Amino acid sequence: MAIRKAVVSIKGSTTYDGAGVKLQRILGHAEASRFDPFLLLDAFGSNNPADYLPGFPMHPHRGIETVTYLIEGSVRHKDSTGAGGVIGPGALQWMSAGSGIVHEEMPQESPRGVHGLQLWVNLAAREKMQPPAYRGAIAAEVPVVPTGSGTVRVLSGSWGGAKGPIVGVARSPVYLDIELKPDSSIQLDVPKGRTAFFYVMSGEVTTAAAQDLGGGSKSHDYGTCVLLGDGDEAQLIAGAEGARFIIVHAPPLGEPIAWGGPIVMNTREELNLAFKELDEGTFIKANG
Repeated sequence: MAIRKAVVSIKGSTTYDGAGVKLQRILGHAEASRFDPFLLLDAFGSNNPADYLPGFPMHPHRGIETVTYLIEGSVRHKDSTGAGGVIGPGALQWMSAGSGIVHEEMPQESPRGVHGLQLWVNLAAREKMQPPAYRGAIAAEVPVVPTGSGTVRVLSGSWGGAKGPIVGVARSPVYLDIELKPDSSIQLDVPKGRTAFFYVMSGEVTTAAAQDLGGGSKSHDYGTCVLLGDGDEAQLIAGAEGARFIIVHAPPLGEPIAWGGPIVMNTREELNLAFKELDEGTFIKANG
């Protein structure tokens, strides 16, 4: 077995998005080629309502899937497919924008604040103009697999004999939320050829690879995103206070990326057409 080592370590930067939501942008344009098919990762989390209540009013997407995982708080959402509702702690919403969707996500005031992650997954050229779709799961639908070292929440894909509630999405990603006890470890099968990364939500995580980041093992603390090199296994070790992190992996696309704000296509011409259709009111197709 070839153990995957850490090859890139990234700390996010503070930015504001939507109508003024404060967040940490972990992955973005600069990382898109190395993290293919993953385009963007935002971590949002605050107990101050001023940081999150502005929300994300109605805005468009095309050519991607957006994945919102809520850790704490509640978010009201609705979109042009007719989907809508309020999601709570531990819930997941997986939206395939396809040919075009307009949606909003509005955090609700909560005594524990609002905390979560949003991941963008690129769609293949052949999928970018398919009808949009929405899939959601509440916390009770997410399998929690106990291990000797902690727990694994299976959001999508399969692990430990459990299958995540989100199925039928592009790239067949495995998305796990893992909590480890202090100084414990976990071994994960990650097939060769898939792009894999983990993001630390609390504590510290070390990989077991001998040449981590080119010079021995290194611990990765809160707010760090780590791209793993190729191999067929990841071995991750929690620090003295334990750790919580997500790990996500999927096969890369290897296709050109033309990215403009909330829309990601393959060519500049396709991107220009999308914005032209927005201006002309023809962005939403009859099938969406």
